[in-house]
Amino acid sequence: MELNDTSLLSYNGLLEYLRGFVTERRRDLIETVLAQRTRHITIVLENIYHPPNASAVIRTCECFGIQDLHVIADQKKFKANSDVVQGAAKWVDIHRHTEPEQNNSEVCLRKLKEQGYKIAATTLRQEKYTSLEKIPVNEKVAVCFGCEETGLSDTAHQEADYFVHIPMYGFTESYNISVSAALILQKLMTSIRSDNSGYWKLTEEEKQVLRMRWTRKSLKHAEHLIQRFMSDNGIQR
Repeated sequence: MELNDTSLLSYNGLLEYLRGFVTERRRDLIETVLAQRTRHITIVLENIYHPPNASAVIRTCECFGIQDLHVIADQKKFKANSDVVQGAAKWVDIHRHTEPEQNNSEVCLRKLKEQGYKIAATTLRQEKYTSLEKIPVNEKVAVCFGCEETGLSDTAHQEADYFVHIPMYGFTESYNISVSAALILQKLMTSIRSDNSGYWKLTEEEKQVLRMRWTRKSLKHAEHLIQRFMSDNGIQR
């Protein structure tokens, strides 16, 4: 039976056992990254069909410390481009919304609202824009990016609490999506990290789950080691 990270944490001593096979440098890096990780801000990609673009956003999010990304794919299956993402996808949680015969955008965005997120829609439409500096980052924010050709759907616009527009001063109408994500995240992450209260950080429970996950991903033969630990301790799996 496949056990998830939360279940594995119930076995006393397993995490410490696995960490013994990880270099001290990797253990220190995991702790450094955990201290800066956040679920306070998340990214939503709606029908981004060009793998290099979406993969670049995943890499950008991981670099900024974003743990969760939501991928809405109504028609074409999303697959990350390994040459672009360069392993970043294994350190973040990618939530896929791909159910047929349902409005995946509506389901995704309403679920995020139920979790306390405000929806910030990037748009080129003539909406009343909210500058990034004025988005209240004391609230959780989900920033949405749409299809390269047509932008966000009507559903995403209807569900939005804020409309975000990045100023441009040339002939081109829009930035590449990965550039847009980087510009927006730079602003938002700088804002939340300027608050020393740490409201945006992961809980200790969330850190422990990721500590287990990232330790496993840092080991080439993690499953073999888990089986050996359970066998040595008389644990039935």
